[in-house]
Amino acid sequence: MAKAVWNGATIAESDDTVIVEGNHYFPCASVDVSTLRDSATTSVCPWKGTAHYHSIIVDGAGNRDAAWYYPDPKPAAAEIKDRIAFWKGVEVG
Repeated sequence: MAKAVWNGATIAESDDTVIVEGNHYFPCASVDVSTLRDSATTSVCPWKGTAHYHSIIVDGAGNRDAAWYYPDPKPAAAEIKDRIAFWKGVEVG
């Protein structure tokens, strides 16, 4: 079971993650969306497509753009559609 934890709170937990480039992509249904806030940030990966970001808020503390997802991944990355990954101090393991 993989778990994503930040600021003492479990943000996501699942035994159905997809690992791409060392990152666990959690199914959206396994993520506590009450901790996520939309961000206008995007980035582009040549083979995955355009990533969109969420900031994480836990107990009043924020972690800007610490979660990302690909709403419309390129065919080579189709397995990460409807999944969210984490970084910036979010402990995943």
